[in-house]
Amino acid sequence: MRVSKKQAAENREALLQAANRLFRQRGIDGVGVAEIAYEAGLTHGALYAHFPSKEALAAEAFSHGFAGNMANTKAWAREQDRSFEEHLGGLISTHMRDDWEAGCPMAASASEIGRQGGALSASFTNVFEQFVEMIEGSLENAIPPARKRRLAIAAVAAEIGAIATARAVAKTDSALADEVLEAVREIICAAYKIEKARAE
Repeated sequence: MRVSKKQAAENREALLQAANRLFRQRGIDGVGVAEIAYEAGLTHGALYAHFPSKEALAAEAFSHGFAGNMANTKAWAREQDRSFEEHLGGLISTHMRDDWEAGCPMAASASEIGRQGGALSASFTNVFEQFVEMIEGSLENAIPPARKRRLAIAAVAAEIGAIATARAVAKTDSALADEVLEAVREIICAAYKIEKARAE
C-alpha cells in the first residue's frame, strides 16, 4: 500500500528521531535497524524504503540531531549577547554530561565515528565545522582570524573530550566527573584570556 508524501515525510522524521535517540543512548554499533524501526513505530522494510543502509541512516540522524541542538544553542545565544565564557559554561556542563539524549551528539559519538565509514565521517566533519564557526562568532573581534579559529577548534575538541570523559567516570566518581568539566572550562578560558591580552 502506497503512503502519501506527507505520511512518508512523517515516517522519515520518526526514523531519524528514533535513530538519533538510540544512537546517543547506546552507540551506533549497539543498535540494530530493526530496533530503530520498532522505536519509530514502523517496519524494517519501511526503514530501508527511506535509507539504503544503516550507515546512511546514522549519517543523516547525526546531522539531524545536531541541527536540533544547534538551533537550540543559537536561540539560547540570541537571548543575550552570549560571551565565549558563557558558551563554554553551557557546553561544558553537568547538564550536557548527564543528558545523553539531548546533549552534544559529537560527544556521544566521536570515538565511534572514527571506526565507521566515510558518510559518517563527512557528517561529523560538517557538524564540527559548524560548531567551530559558531564558537568563533563569540570571540573578540580584535583577535586575529587565524587565532580565533585555532581557539574555537580547541574549545570544540575540548568540549567533546570533556563530556565524553566526564560521562565515562561519572558512575564511579562523580566528583572527578565534575572536576574534569571544571578543569577543561578553566584551561580553555585561560587560553582565551591570553589571546585577548595579545590582541589588545
